[in-house]
Amino acid sequence: MTITQDMVLDTLGMFAFLAVELTILFLLISYLVGVLQEYIPPAKIQSILSGKNGKGYVVAALLGAITPFCSCSTIPFLKGLLRAKAGFGTMMVFLFASPLLNPIIIGLFAVTFGLQVTVFYFAIAMGVSVIAGFTLEKLGFEKYVKAEAYVAPVAKGCGTGCGGNAAPVSKWLRIWHSTWVDFKKVLPYLAGGIALGSMIYGFMPTEWVASVASNSNPFAIPVAAVIGIPLYIRAEAVIPLSAALAAKGMGLGAVMALIIGSAGASLTEVILLKSIFKNPMIIAFLVVILGMAVSAGFLYQFIF
Repeated sequence: MTITQDMVLDTLGMFAFLAVELTILFLLISYLVGVLQEYIPPAKIQSILSGKNGKGYVVAALLGAITPFCSCSTIPFLKGLLRAKAGFGTMMVFLFASPLLNPIIIGLFAVTFGLQVTVFYFAIAMGVSVIAGFTLEKLGFEKYVKAEAYVAPVAKGCGTGCGGNAAPVSKWLRIWHSTWVDFKKVLPYLAGGIALGSMIYGFMPTEWVASVASNSNPFAIPVAAVIGIPLYIRAEAVIPLSAALAAKGMGLGAVMALIIGSAGASLTEVILLKSIFKNPMIIAFLVVILGMAVSAGFLYQFIF
């Protein structure tokens, strides 16, 4: 079997894996968010994540740290926060922090790189997420949220007020209808993102990544951060892959940048965010993740 055939098979395998995984995750998380919204009134969520006294930002970051979401599966939870009209800044903190600080990636970080490096990573991701959320709110970026993102999809079917003999739809079925409508809206974005990410995964050799991001390259850290975004990698895979790249000669500062770039923003997530945000907010999101990745890489190189 030729190298090209191997790459095609890797691409197809990754596409199938991501399509199944992200579909299940999106439907499951959207449904769970819908259930939570049935029992937790929007006013309660607003009060918890108001951010008026600064506590909301920290709570949002900690909420992100305890939710085992990847960058893509954060989106349905974000939609729920938007519809509950939680504070914009705290929602942004959650968006940045959730994929970077989830328990899986922190645990793997500690096992692979040790406690000291893990504490450094956690502090950078937490601090930048809070500062970015606060700054974006103060700069008025809330105006770049699409109006339809605040509106919950209307479930089709007969409710309790129907006339005739039609049976009322249970709340569980109503939540499922809303979840399905949501999923159909993002499906084109999801499919496109998965296809592009899978092609990059299949055709971008790790040896090349290691060579362009070695210590001998002064631009290694920015290059690694940029490479990480289209190279969609699950939390379970990003740490072992990074360890392998380090063993092939990739600088540890560049490894840090790659981890933040790939875990914090994937191409699939950026495409999904197009269904929620206007272009200026998408650009701001990428600037924050790239800035975090590059600054963490250089700071790590300087300290360690």
